[in-house]
Amino acid sequence: MLDASLQLLSVSPFPPSPPSFGAQRRIHGLLTALARRHSVTALSLVPPDPEPSREQIESAMAEYCREVVLVPSPGVRGAGKRLLQLRALLSRRSFERLAMASARFRAELRRLLAARAYDVVLLEFPFLAADVLSDPPPGRPRPLHVLDTHNIEFELARQQAAREHGLLRHLHNGANWPKLRREEADAFRRFDGVIFCSDLDASVGRELVPSVRSTVVPNAVDVDAFSPRPELPPPDGRTVLFFGALNYFPNVDGILFFLREGWPLLAASHPECRLKIVGQHPTREILSFQGPRVEVTGRVDDVRPHLAAAAVTVVPLRIGGGTRLKIVEAMAMARPVVSTRVGAEGLDARHGEHLLLGDDAPGLAAAAGRVLDDPALGRALGQAGRRLVQQRYSWAAAGSALERFLRELGAGAGVAGEAAGAG
Repeated sequence: MLDASLQLLSVSPFPPSPPSFGAQRRIHGLLTALARRHSVTALSLVPPDPEPSREQIESAMAEYCREVVLVPSPGVRGAGKRLLQLRALLSRRSFERLAMASARFRAELRRLLAARAYDVVLLEFPFLAADVLSDPPPGRPRPLHVLDTHNIEFELARQQAAREHGLLRHLHNGANWPKLRREEADAFRRFDGVIFCSDLDASVGRELVPSVRSTVVPNAVDVDAFSPRPELPPPDGRTVLFFGALNYFPNVDGILFFLREGWPLLAASHPECRLKIVGQHPTREILSFQGPRVEVTGRVDDVRPHLAAAAVTVVPLRIGGGTRLKIVEAMAMARPVVSTRVGAEGLDARHGEHLLLGDDAPGLAAAAGRVLDDPALGRALGQAGRRLVQQRYSWAAAGSALERFLRELGAGAGVAGEAAGAG
């Protein structure tokens, strides 16, 4: 007999759909998998002038949610962001927690919890944890609180502090990462369950809070949507592709490292090749590299035609956490991948079988050059990567793993964790 359907409340700092960057794809993939058997309500912060529009977001989320609630985010930008960073230097709270503080969000959360008895509140990222852990309205049982981490946030901020060159950013990240560490540890202790993206992240989490009750649900991909198709353009034999959100520091750091040190070597050894950089919000510095052989597209509606046409996908990341969706998506399309070891962390992918690894600029350039020179090698890597993704990294498998964890925690059995305070 099948277990009863669960009432799930998803809480996220941005709308998960329609997905255009990695974190959105993870939330979208997991929620659509869960929604096949369970009822999902979603509460998300949304920018004041979102792109795509609020109506498009609501329409996309309504495909798998019974109710969608979008709350305008505080929208800290420009000079306001700098002022908040300065304020955060003097606060015990992290910049992220201060930036997302919203009385309207807290009110909507309490309204939703009063309107329906949820089995689980599933929070994406720890930044809104204090609001989620507040006491439920009178007369309602406390749902299980489950945190989906995406990364170990304090580790990302610590690594970023070590690589930042601007004085203010260096000071900000240097002061901010210990606050994130304290807030993450508090969330790991107080949530009923914590989901990590990789065994490495889980080991860091257990070292931080040995009592954490956790599981690993890796990033995954829709293996039907991301698949080789005859209507897509064939590989052109010369395009090296990087894709990912270009307002996300690990991506910015990685592609600038490749542009400055790896691309000149590859461009010199392979005069016919070209570099395409796909992703929303490219920085001014990335845009400055545009030229006859370097294309920066900005945001695209569908990355799959760009993946299909590329000869090789490069993942030159030097900072990381979780697992990279860009790798499993490229593999699902049967495209060869060249990555640093940091970029490929957390995936059961072997060098020489599923992808090629290079940890410095010459290594990345040489590995990409091998694929450009040997189309048969590229096909073999792509096919092996596709098989790996089908076996290990589908959203259906990830959703099933998450559901098993929720059941182990007692979801749907009238079992809730101990009451939590407001934090």
